Amino acid sequence: MNVSKQAIGRAVDQPNAQVRFYLFHGQDTAQSRALGQRLLQASGASKSIIASGAVKSDPASLADEAGAMSLFGGARIIWLEPAGEEILPGVEALLSAPSIESPVVAIAGSLTKASGLRKLAEASRSAVAFAAYLPEGQDAARMVADVGRSYGLKISQPVAERIAGAAGNDQALVSQELQKLALYLDASPHSPKELDHDAVDAVGTDTAEGDVMRLADLALSGQMDALADELARLPSGGSEAIPVVRSLQRRLIMLAPMRARVERGESPDAVMTSLGKALFWKDKAIVGRMLSQWDAERLAKVAERAGRLERSLMFSPAPQQEALGEELLAIAREARRR
Repeated sequence: MNVSKQAIGRAVDQPNAQVRFYLFHGQDTAQSRALGQRLLQASGASKSIIASGAVKSDPASLADEAGAMSLFGGARIIWLEPAGEEILPGVEALLSAPSIESPVVAIAGSLTKASGLRKLAEASRSAVAFAAYLPEGQDAARMVADVGRSYGLKISQPVAERIAGAAGNDQALVSQELQKLALYLDASPHSPKELDHDAVDAVGTDTAEGDVMRLADLALSGQMDALADELARLPSGGSEAIPVVRSLQRRLIMLAPMRARVERGESPDAVMTSLGKALFWKDKAIVGRMLSQWDAERLAKVAERAGRLERSLMFSPAPQQEALGEELLAIAREARRR
């Protein structure tokens, strides 16, 4: 069943014994993992990790593993990450098995509405499906404050908004940044400290992060030369790949419904005007350019490729800037076709 944002907390904090499969998908993989961890804690269970590739090779193995008794006793949760369409036959076998001992959690990246895995989980009463989207506005600031509290940081709303904006509202990036700031201030949950703008100025990386976020816009607007220059400036061995892919996904999520309205007959100017303050004024020119360059079908293909790239980058043993660069340049070339 598809679970709403308001109900997901209860679903993981008070787990239903009839639920066999939890699918946490969407851009915000940090939120997905956090929900899985809450489920582990609420169940008093240990995590038993299985590779998605193993399920792809032998779909029956997932139901077999979920049905097996724990070797050392106690509750278990089977954990699949990263997960995608390759586990669909295994999940079908899991949901049709006579009985199981351990539920399964799958952490997936972005899944389209056409995803067979997503459709299966949303339609089954023995499954929970939840799409973890990046928070916005006050929700983003609240997320920063909540994460900061876990590190012993007291964060006012203006500072929280600044950090959220610098990290693109990405909880994983926010957590990394706040961990550094907590060390700088010698803060801990037992000795909380106030986080102010001076500390962020001293340690934060919001300016560099903003530069990194430009890469997605350069690719989607077809600015090949500028994109190549920016890619060349990325520090070797850096960790910018995931933030760039997620900024690309956020822009695609914005563009898709806008383009759909254009293809239903609305003018691009009318669509842009209707967004009002929801679209930052500095972004209007480049978003308007993208809106004229991309149709809905091609945007969907880019979104699917971005999801695959995100999963491969997340679990690569080393940064894969070459793969990121190749994908962004391919998008820029495609943008220039129109």
